[in-house]
Amino acid sequence: MSKRQLASVCMLAALAAGCGEKKTELGEGGSVVSGSAGPAGASGAAPELTHCDAPVATLALAENPQGYTMRDNYQLPASPVPLIKLIAQQSGCFRVVDRAAGLRSTIQEQELKEAGIVRSNSTVAKGKGYEAQYTLVPSLTFSEQDAGRGLVGIIGAIPVLRDIAGLVGLVEQVKLKEAQVALLLTDNETTEQLAASTGSARATDLGVGGLLAGRLGGGGGLGWSNTNEGKVIAAAFFDAHNKLVVQVRELKAKELPPAVPTKGKTGG
Repeated sequence: MSKRQLASVCMLAALAAGCGEKKTELGEGGSVVSGSAGPAGASGAAPELTHCDAPVATLALAENPQGYTMRDNYQLPASPVPLIKLIAQQSGCFRVVDRAAGLRSTIQEQELKEAGIVRSNSTVAKGKGYEAQYTLVPSLTFSEQDAGRGLVGIIGAIPVLRDIAGLVGLVEQVKLKEAQVALLLTDNETTEQLAASTGSARATDLGVGGLLAGRLGGGGGLGWSNTNEGKVIAAAFFDAHNKLVVQVRELKAKELPPAVPTKGKTGG
């Protein structure tokens, strides 16, 4: 191949794959759980996300006391709570309060103030925290990374398909990844469980570059988009939250703390 032909091939390849160039594309990759939440609202949230017209209560996310049964080779974060916090805030159904690392930092700042290390007029002071009116507990019911392994036996039992060269070997690469989760909502004032929902998702890994196809198979975010198993579990929680919102919409709103001050309003 001449230099001119090689240059032409490289130019064509560049259009499709950057001709060997590695790029980092911000915001690309796609996921069911995406975007941000805050004073500007749900920015970049998936269109499938179910919303509330207004928040009904303050909400804390609690770790499941039984933990989360996930295989080590999933390489997932130990907890799905950060992921669900984003979904809950994006939906607009709750004002989310922190009962984890953020709370520990608040307590630390108060201790530093009392020790005279930070300013005496620090805005971090006792009695300013907001109570969690509701608590949401997530649970991973089951997760299967190879729910489709029975396909090989089915193919082998059908003579016409069994005799097709390479078909069984190809089917062996197909893996159906499934997950089912649950969300439990409790009123902290009465201890009553107000609502519960389950969510599920399935994706098909064709064994070719991890190609996924499924109704919610693209879910991910906050460390849950690195593996196909993580994407399915994240999508299942997304599904469960959408179903929970249907129940939450029927609840009468509690007396909420003042709105968060923004450039356009001062709260109160």
